[in-house]
Amino acid sequence: MQTFALAGCVPGEGALKVLKNNKIGACGGGNILSIYVEIEPEDFLGHMFNACSIDQVSEFRPEKRGFRIHGHSTTIRLERVFWTVLEDMSDRMGVTLPQLICRIHDQCLMANDKNISSCLRVICMKYMNIYAL
Repeated sequence: MQTFALAGCVPGEGALKVLKNNKIGACGGGNILSIYVEIEPEDFLGHMFNACSIDQVSEFRPEKRGFRIHGHSTTIRLERVFWTVLEDMSDRMGVTLPQLICRIHDQCLMANDKNISSCLRVICMKYMNIYAL
């Protein structure tokens, strides 16, 4: 039987166990929970997948959005999670999403990168690593 700890709980408190039916339950037989943190720190990928609820699966789905960049229509396809980060960035900067996309596009061209979707993903990762709390 594997034991897990709830996120934000004091070690030793809020422990969970994998029950015979493969559901996660509180040690005292309490409510079934779907989000937990594995005790094994080296298995961060397993934690990320186990922490995803059914609602969060939509973050993996690609979504197409159309923009006009310097008068040219273009469609950008990104996973929903990246659109969420870009929307957060535009809100934080006080600009519209199309204005942000245009600015990033111009910088990507300066860097000699013509794949705007790839550039946007990298920008999102850098933003999350440096500026997001």
